[in-house]
Amino acid sequence: MSRAAETPRWVRAILGVPLIWAAARMALVSAFLIGGLTKLSDFSAAISEQEHFGLHPGWLWAALAIIIELGGSALVMLGWQVWLGAGGLGVLTAVAMLTANDFWHLTGHDRFMALNAFFEHLGLIAGLVIVSIHAAGSERK
Repeated sequence: MSRAAETPRWVRAILGVPLIWAAARMALVSAFLIGGLTKLSDFSAAISEQEHFGLHPGWLWAALAIIIELGGSALVMLGWQVWLGAGGLGVLTAVAMLTANDFWHLTGHDRFMALNAFFEHLGLIAGLVIVSIHAAGSERK
């Protein structure tokens, strides 16, 4: 039995709607869009955030985050150079999870919260890899 046959026809029909794919890509990058726009609207707070997590110079890290969050999100949503947009977002997410979610240094409730956030970010990176794989497969067809 083929893998496609394992998925009910009605589910394949829904997943085949182009609007669903576009909405899923937008949802995947929504946190990056919000983050980039928020940093852009209050650049001094963005600098402070970067420096709070030990990233210096803060202005450089804040500017890079804005460029990657907005530019990478645009590439993923447009379906153009998805590997580049998703890759940039994935690397940014990895840096963020290693600096902001260092559960290995924490105890109690703080450790619990950071551990959850760490693995949520890891799942987000996996989603970015999956969208890149899908885009690469679409290019081959």
